[in-house]
Amino acid sequence: MRSFVNKSGIFIGVVTFALTLFSAGCGGGGSEEIQGEENAILTDAPYVPPQITRNYPTKVIVNLEVKEVVSRLADGVTYNKWTFGGKVPGKFIRVREGDLVEFHLHNHPSSTMLHNIDLHAVTGPGGGAESSNTAPGHTSVFSFKAINPGLYVYHCATPPVGLHIANGMYGLILVEPKEGLPKVDREYYVMQSEFYTQGNFGDPGLQMFDMQKAVDENPSYVVFNGEVGSLIGDKSLRADAGQTVRLFMGDGGPNLISSFHLIGEIFDEVHFQGGSLVTQKNVGTTLIPAGGTSILQFKVDVPGTYTLVDHSYFRAQSKGCVGKMVVSGAENKTIYSGKQSDEIYLGSTAKEEGSLQQAPAGTTPSGNVPVSGNQPSAANQSQAAPEDMKSLMAMGQQVFTQNCVSCHQANGHGIPNVFPPLAKSDFLMADKQRSIRVAMHGLTGPVTVNGKQYNNTMPQLSLSDQQIAAVLTYVRNSFGNKGDVVTVDEVKKVRGK
Repeated sequence: MRSFVNKSGIFIGVVTFALTLFSAGCGGGGSEEIQGEENAILTDAPYVPPQITRNYPTKVIVNLEVKEVVSRLADGVTYNKWTFGGKVPGKFIRVREGDLVEFHLHNHPSSTMLHNIDLHAVTGPGGGAESSNTAPGHTSVFSFKAINPGLYVYHCATPPVGLHIANGMYGLILVEPKEGLPKVDREYYVMQSEFYTQGNFGDPGLQMFDMQKAVDENPSYVVFNGEVGSLIGDKSLRADAGQTVRLFMGDGGPNLISSFHLIGEIFDEVHFQGGSLVTQKNVGTTLIPAGGTSILQFKVDVPGTYTLVDHSYFRAQSKGCVGKMVVSGAENKTIYSGKQSDEIYLGSTAKEEGSLQQAPAGTTPSGNVPVSGNQPSAANQSQAAPEDMKSLMAMGQQVFTQNCVSCHQANGHGIPNVFPPLAKSDFLMADKQRSIRVAMHGLTGPVTVNGKQYNNTMPQLSLSDQQIAAVLTYVRNSFGNKGDVVTVDEVKKVRGK
């Protein structure tokens, strides 16, 4: 479109311009000629295939295997997951706008069900589901043109669809715009979903699907990337301060909308619902519908550990929906100072002898009162005890990390004048039965630890006898403490009193 000099030229220019807009708006990749072919690179979460650098469409061959596998859901908990590629979520697929995708869906001979795939990136009946119904030990092939750029969910659509999704059959496919995505330093793949188990959260052993919980939309687990702790510790996402990160976020559902939040960061750009346009900037929490996506881009300015959560917070606190991003690098005090001071504040309680909490009614160890909380389930209570000190310590560290570290701190030193230390704690080590009661019922009211008085609340936690035995064994043999094993039988005796 070069000439607007005469009427004819204006007409030609307008038509050309209109066609360009139409092509861009409708996914104009269809007008380009397919050149060559290649096998798709598929990756497991949290990793994604490399950005596409070619400037032409090609034929992309995708080989994806459906496999039913028993794998970890949480520590001591397994589940028979139905997967695209052996893990939950399914493999990340990356193609370019205009590519011709030849899809080979293999259903492993060991599968017990017929499966298929509905890719939301497909324009066609069932998103490919009707063409990909595949019996165990069979392979189905179909093709589609990737004409609409964006980030899309795929899932199994074999009836009952909800059951197949609830068992883990979902993943993401990215159709990169033909002009490509802006370069970033890191890209990750994270997908939230729910599991509906017959046992409660943390109940050990192989858990079975609970249809009624699914119908009631009351999951036992809400997790990132298919299991509790998938983005914790050595599995945390990584970045360096100053780098730009792009998250490809999906919500497999099958029921819940995600209120996704990265604590301590702001999303500089959001492709709401995974569309091809940046629709919002400077967003703290973004909604991702079940079966939907979002592309989130942000620069990490300050080093530290950042927490991924569903801000429907009990999903994070009690159902496993937590992940971490560790950012390394030099501190930037102009953006974030860190703690600059910590002084005593008494406020209106200054004349009330420093009381920080108003105690509810009830009974607790040392005459104090418990804070309400869930009771451990019967299944949890019947869990077999670890056989040795090493196993108890490992489980105890896990329980401590999940439940205790925010107050007592990773080094066991607590927070001065607020939460008492466990490190070399005379209160902890002097009376084993009292410690069991505290771990079992919580604690409210004044206590004296290592000569200092604390007056705050430890909530009652929903810990099994085994978890109490493990965490007390751990804290009584960590942080400079030297104690003996706390057994499940000892916990049972205290619970029975």
